[in-house]
Amino acid sequence: MSTSTTSTPDTALASTAEVPLRELAPAELGAWRGLLRVHSALVKALDAELLATHGLPLTSYEVLINLQAAPGRRLERDTCDSDGRGCFAVLTDRGEQLLTKARATHLEGVRERFLRHFEPGEHAQMAEWWNRALPGAGDVADLSLSD
Repeated sequence: MSTSTTSTPDTALASTAEVPLRELAPAELGAWRGLLRVHSALVKALDAELLATHGLPLTSYEVLINLQAAPGRRLERDTCDSDGRGCFAVLTDRGEQLLTKARATHLEGVRERFLRHFEPGEHAQMAEWWNRALPGAGDVADLSLSD
């Protein structure tokens, strides 16, 4: 019996035995390491700032932002397909107040730690690059108040 597989982005490199080793060129390595290092440093700094100022970790901030942007300020999560039970995550008034306070801190942190290092035209260029690597990653048309 023969089975065929198709490559998807997640499985294309699953078998390293078939892939020859090709080191990254210095410029490629710099681009990749830079992305990883900057992302890691920014996430740690923004998380620490939100925790210290508002007692809110960055991951919880992201949940609140997604709830705020969701229709009806709630997201549905299916928990049991067999009997139809499910639950909703809802943005409460208290959560909205915390988000409003934390949002100002977060946005200033993003500006200070990241955006100020680039010209406004470069921000648009970066958004185009993110979209090239992951379609939709730099899109803002579907976002209301999120960051």
